[in-house]
Amino acid sequence: MPLALALYQPDIPQNCGTMLRLCACLGVEATIIEPAGFPVSDRHFRRSGMDYLDAVNVSRHVSWRAFEDWRAPTGRRLVLLSTTAALPFTDFAFAPDDILMVGRESAGAPPEVHEAADARILIPIRPGMRSLNVAVCAAMALGEALRQTGLYPQTAPSDL
Repeated sequence: MPLALALYQPDIPQNCGTMLRLCACLGVEATIIEPAGFPVSDRHFRRSGMDYLDAVNVSRHVSWRAFEDWRAPTGRRLVLLSTTAALPFTDFAFAPDDILMVGRESAGAPPEVHEAADARILIPIRPGMRSLNVAVCAAMALGEALRQTGLYPQTAPSDL
């Protein structure tokens, strides 16, 4: 199973669309854990995802419990990005089938998600700054995971 990005109850359609576009371009699976804070047919969601949404494998789960029921038999690690984690993402050893998860833009992830995570990682930022945009965090962490695992898509010179 390829690397995946899980979005825990996303609040902002533009961020969700951007992350799904990211997954499409990088060949990463995507998972949306509902409820989302918007209908997935929302025009802002579609506009930010553009025509890339047809190029990404997206699974949807109606709840956190449904996601965990799906994940448990796969044995895949859940790697949670969190502003409260202590381990920098660059110090974490990613595996090719990890599921990287970002929390809600408004509230992060609840305690039960933190407890279920196999690892919690942080993107270090300057003191006094609260956080980065969730789509930016997803891009940074996925980039490092793909680099470490050698799974970046191959681009032919004619594609440049």
